[in-house]
Amino acid sequence: MPAARTDMRDRHLVEKKAAPVRPAHHGSVPLGRIADVAGAHAGTGAQVAVTGASLDSRSILPGDLYIAVPGAHAHGADFAASAVSSGAVAVLTDDAGARLLADTLPVPVLACPDPRGAAGAVAALVYGTGERDAAAMPLFAVTGTNGKTTTTYFLNSLLRALGKTTGLIGTIEILAGDEPIPSKLTTPESTDVHALLAAMAERGLGAASMEVSSHALAFGRVDSVVFDVAGFTNLTQDHLDLHGGMDGYYATKAQLFTPARAKRAVVTVDDTWGRRMAAEASVPVQTLSTTPSAARTSGEARADWRVSEIHRDGIGSRFRLDGPHDTSFSVRTGLPGDFNASNAALALVMVAEQLLAAAEGSGTARRAALPAVQAALQHALDAHDPFTLAVPGRMQLVGTAPVAVVDFAHNPDALERALLAVRSPEPAARVIVVFGATGQRDATKRPVMGAVAVAGADVVIITDDDPHDEDPAAIRAEVLKGALAANEGRTPRRLIEELDRRAGAIFRAVELAGPGDTILVAGRGHEVHQEVKGVNVALDDRVELRLALEHFGFPATTAGRIES
Repeated sequence: MPAARTDMRDRHLVEKKAAPVRPAHHGSVPLGRIADVAGAHAGTGAQVAVTGASLDSRSILPGDLYIAVPGAHAHGADFAASAVSSGAVAVLTDDAGARLLADTLPVPVLACPDPRGAAGAVAALVYGTGERDAAAMPLFAVTGTNGKTTTTYFLNSLLRALGKTTGLIGTIEILAGDEPIPSKLTTPESTDVHALLAAMAERGLGAASMEVSSHALAFGRVDSVVFDVAGFTNLTQDHLDLHGGMDGYYATKAQLFTPARAKRAVVTVDDTWGRRMAAEASVPVQTLSTTPSAARTSGEARADWRVSEIHRDGIGSRFRLDGPHDTSFSVRTGLPGDFNASNAALALVMVAEQLLAAAEGSGTARRAALPAVQAALQHALDAHDPFTLAVPGRMQLVGTAPVAVVDFAHNPDALERALLAVRSPEPAARVIVVFGATGQRDATKRPVMGAVAVAGADVVIITDDDPHDEDPAAIRAEVLKGALAANEGRTPRRLIEELDRRAGAIFRAVELAGPGDTILVAGRGHEVHQEVKGVNVALDDRVELRLALEHFGFPATTAGRIES
């Protein structure tokens, strides 16, 4: 398991976190049972009653076990005294942490070889999620490079259209029913995940959907969670700084499609990685093809579920989804781009598979259950239009004339898809793109993104994303190098470098636009802060784009509730 990286760096040194979400009523677990699960020795503290668990000293509540793990710049044991002062009744750490804490705390200190690796199993024991009633609250997981957020929102919306009260754990927010909880990581720590799932079950939620990133799998954030249906979107270049290469990236994602983490899967097989995932998964798999070319060139058997007849419908699309035994759905999404048709199809098949599995569990044969499942889902699609919703920072419409869109596209494949999605059919309409590259992340994708922007836009404005601790000018230079190389020998694109994303790049894009053009501000999506040299600077692309549109007299949409 990789060592914790920047997402763990000095987490305890920032401001006190908001109170964690916990189930209101659950019992306690003796520390001795926790020690058995973790491979530790409880000693004389075996009967200490533990009612919660956390990897974050700032989230400790009275009765908690504090799990102190090594971080990039500090050891969690350094914050154990603070955790105890907040009510921690015991500490679980590694040998190094135990040496740091020797005879310094008034509570038991347990040592095990890998406290982070044990955290999921410990949390499942403490919160009782290992005994979750899958029939009462099925869990859906979505992984892949692009499309995770939108697909989980689509899942949540479709499940609500079926009459369920739902939960969502994702990049932008966590929803427990109608209660929004801000999210800082794509997936919270394992202790938080199990507490959330227990709280959702206690509140009687009928289903929950979760984004599962490669970081979540690598750092054990979904350990001891078994999903009822896991979905795979695609795999393209991203996070290679963590995984070392595409094979390592794939191997991390593939962990989700094993019996330890999922009961069944739906895998999109539009690319070679998806076809490999479907072939190598060790759980039952339904395959999904969402592009005609993938079906023609795969050389494989026809996918179980297939998207066909995609037609543009306003800024969105309509398509047909065909499945086994002449099953067919007519589907609409109001979000632009064929990739959103893919996301909608994946969400629909995942829910269909869960409903069919539930029917099998009740003794109804799968084939016999198909007509009823098809009828229920088609009614939900027709009556509620669940795939037409605003997903914050994901192809989010901010203006209409010019069309102005903010999207999270921060890698080459996502940027290429976004540019294709926003291109107007009107020949004279231009695409103006504002984007940059993130610091302290996979640097090899920077010139590639520059080339992608030149291929897909008419005006390319290169600016800063989140430089973190890197030199912003050096990052821009790498992006610009790829853009300049791609611009040679073709109809030249207008290339502009702007240091200031807000007052320079976004304002300039709107200044250059006409009512018939399209502006795409890419890379940051829903994010409301830009990190520069360790300082979080308030910056929301949607807010700045809306202000610039209004400044030049262009129409703008109403701000959503997640915008700052």
